[in-house]
Amino acid sequence: MLKRPQAAIWLATQLLARTAICDRSHIDIHQVVMEYCMPLTAHRKKALRTLGHNLKPVVTIAGNGLSEGVREELDRALEDHELIKVKLMIANREERHQMVDTLCEQSSCELVQEIGKIALIYRAAQKPDIRKSNLLK
Repeated sequence: MLKRPQAAIWLATQLLARTAICDRSHIDIHQVVMEYCMPLTAHRKKALRTLGHNLKPVVTIAGNGLSEGVREELDRALEDHELIKVKLMIANREERHQMVDTLCEQSSCELVQEIGKIALIYRAAQKPDIRKSNLLK
């Protein structure tokens, strides 16, 4: 499994390969690596919130919490879509916040926004698929 810096370098090389005919001077590998390795900036979070506005929740977490099946589905959804909404069917606000923190920590993703029982989370895909990604459409 590739780590985030390796995925960023892979993405940068893919961008360079796609622009073999075009001028490559506009692609900065360092910038691409930093974008995928560093925490999200406020500007990037705002852009992701805009993209996530019309998304429907893909994963629902209920009373059983983060079971193995939920983790697998979460990883699959993040790898396919990169930006997803998660619905938390937990009544207690503090437990919801703790669950979101645990979810982000265990799946190596970043919280973009949390409103009520919905969390918008982001993780860069190791090999982004244009057909499935919510960011590349």
